[in-house]
Amino acid sequence: CTWSLPLWVHILLKFGNCTQHARISFVRVKYLFLTWLTVLVGSWVLYVQYSAYTELCRGHQCKNAICDKYRRGIIDGSACSSLCDKETLYMSRCLSTLPNNQVYTGSWGDHDGIIRCKLGEVVHYELGEELEPRREASVFDKPTRGTSVEKFKEMVFNHLKSKLGDQANLASLVTQILSVADGNRDGQVSLPEARSTWALLQMDEVLLGLLLQDRGHTPRLLGYCGDLYMTERVPYGPLYGLSLPWPLVSWVPSGVQRAMDQWFTPSWPRKAKISMGLLELVEDIFHGTYGSFLICDLAAAHFGYTDRHELRLTNARTVVPEDEFRRTMRVLKCETDDDCVYGVDCRTSCDISEKLCREEPVQPNLAKACGALKDYLLRGAPSAVREELERQLYACMALKGNAGQMNMEHSLILNNLKALLWRQISHTKDS
Repeated sequence: CTWSLPLWVHILLKFGNCTQHARISFVRVKYLFLTWLTVLVGSWVLYVQYSAYTELCRGHQCKNAICDKYRRGIIDGSACSSLCDKETLYMSRCLSTLPNNQVYTGSWGDHDGIIRCKLGEVVHYELGEELEPRREASVFDKPTRGTSVEKFKEMVFNHLKSKLGDQANLASLVTQILSVADGNRDGQVSLPEARSTWALLQMDEVLLGLLLQDRGHTPRLLGYCGDLYMTERVPYGPLYGLSLPWPLVSWVPSGVQRAMDQWFTPSWPRKAKISMGLLELVEDIFHGTYGSFLICDLAAAHFGYTDRHELRLTNARTVVPEDEFRRTMRVLKCETDDDCVYGVDCRTSCDISEKLCREEPVQPNLAKACGALKDYLLRGAPSAVREELERQLYACMALKGNAGQMNMEHSLILNNLKALLWRQISHTKDS
């Protein structure tokens, strides 16, 4: 027996099949479009990243420029032979954020470090073009041929005096620098070595790094060639342990960033030891061996710590001699207090009648250091010490004016805070 369906049923079935095919076709088109869009956006992002990388990361040009001058006998240094002849010193991951200031992780035998190198002025170029580094000839033109070692010592002494002021211990610092200048350890400073040393001393971060490394506050200088130099690598940084990639920084709200920072900190006893390192840094540069210094940017990004949880200042450019700070502010014109800022947060007040900035800093280093440590230390602090710690930190943050005018109060707060932290960790393995 054969069953035949009515005509209208056949029509409905055919219409349903057409609708189903249409839906499948639409889904295919949608996924094809999304795939095409993903490939397009991904390709654009990769192009932008590659363009930014090739513009920022020009390490091979730094090496070529340095080694060319080394082979011509213009410069020399403790790292020149390893960089240019033996090739046992090499650059790896690029950390540069400015095209004329090249920064790389690097290896030199058993040492891991950070390599920094200056390039001349960098101009915009099209992708695929070679950019010739325009290193100014004047970078390595001093001292001139015929300059005696005694004359070079005098040059170094006068340079240090102009940077640090008339300090009593400058002669011993000159001796220390000449020891660094003797790259091949033959007991003499050659003209090429002297030129490299002089070029390094023109960079404040190198000079201040040498001043502070004796106390263990900055990474140790491992070697140099011309104005390319390598320092120890600080294994943990920044201070909070988390550094967002630069494309994400502008997208993540600051409140969320602060919360994320706290998730990646060490245990509290270890944070206390790291914090004591920062307090000791403040103590050592307050009327130190070579005068007083100001830290003009206490952002966590400028600090790191070692496997032993010892603090290291990874960016010495944030430190400025107080003598230089005063000279700068003395001639700085102003309308309001907001005009009297040096660096990020070294401030003075404006003398409205003279329309010039005053010399006295508004806050000493210690007050700014306590402000940077407040959230870092209070989170996870033992309940038995939290209230007293908070009270001392706020008293510290309230310090005003030049610390030189309040030595007793400054020292009392600093010592009390260090003693409080030490009591909490002296019996632990972290001490």
